[in-house]
Amino acid sequence: MDDLEKLNELTEGRPELARLVQESLEEIGACRDGEDLEHARIRLLGKKGTVTGLFKGLAGLTTGDKKVLGQTGNLLRKLIEERLDEKGRELAGAARSQAGRALDVTLPGRRPRIGHKHLLTQVTEEITSIFVSLGYQVVVGPEVELDYYNFEALNQPPYHPARSLHDTLYVSRKDPHRESPDDVLLRTHTSPVQVRVMESRRPPLYVISPGKAYRKDEIDATHSAMFHQVEGFAVGTDITMGHLKGTLEVFARKLFGEERDVRFRPHFFPFTEPSAEVDVSCHGCGGSGCAICKRSGWLEILGSGMIDPRVFEYVGYDPEEYTGFAFGVGVERVAMLKYAIDDMRVFFENDARFLRQY
Repeated sequence: MDDLEKLNELTEGRPELARLVQESLEEIGACRDGEDLEHARIRLLGKKGTVTGLFKGLAGLTTGDKKVLGQTGNLLRKLIEERLDEKGRELAGAARSQAGRALDVTLPGRRPRIGHKHLLTQVTEEITSIFVSLGYQVVVGPEVELDYYNFEALNQPPYHPARSLHDTLYVSRKDPHRESPDDVLLRTHTSPVQVRVMESRRPPLYVISPGKAYRKDEIDATHSAMFHQVEGFAVGTDITMGHLKGTLEVFARKLFGEERDVRFRPHFFPFTEPSAEVDVSCHGCGGSGCAICKRSGWLEILGSGMIDPRVFEYVGYDPEEYTGFAFGVGVERVAMLKYAIDDMRVFFENDARFLRQY
């Protein structure tokens, strides 16, 4: 009895397993080239593959079911590996045969696929262009940063939890038991650019700063150890919360649509006071409540606030003379909201099938 016959016997009376066997073999048979074959291998036998998934469900089963499922999974894995090898040899032989034929110069050419910018690059450029159209200047800063610019000059005291080893990726520390302004780290946000610009220039300032940031986060559907932000700030005389509100309302409607409502909610950030989080009405339900917005009717898009006078003191500005506001936008979050993407990890997996959609 060959492996396929054994599988048929094991899956008799178990239609879901029988269908998995049939669909797996049909998928391999339908492969037309090496790329298709590799996608089939990953989908079936990869870490998140359908066959691999059989073994993850063993824990909650009875002993009899465990035995059947384990035997089925092992046999199916072996059969798939054999069929993949056979299909690979078949495709390679066909390719050699095709290559050996005489070249017909009258056949139409094959237009190569043209690449395009990654979705995160597109969203970053769209956000940046909106603020450039409002008169902001683009400035970038280093990704490897001093603790002073990343934390201290942004009014985050030594005991602030964000400065701990649990949250921050340090490159070097002068004292492993305490934080120092001279510690070197991967910046946790793009806000250090704010301090660097204010140190070297005098108001009025209207600056937008896109770039990468890093935190010691567990990677899942909504978190990544590396992510993209766009920091923006404005400093001058007589700048008020009203200017911040008007600026961000224009930005949100240009990015998400003129029909969207915008609201501000009180929040806390160490380097702004008062602070607010900004929401837009949900694109899925128009604000009435749905699964996308968790029935709230709103989607959070960014954090903002008036620059704390303590930050001005660090850069030598007179807080009695100057005021300003700042905001930070998470690029991945905006892209997920705008294009209804539910897992951040797809941005970094380089799956051409996903990337070609945008």
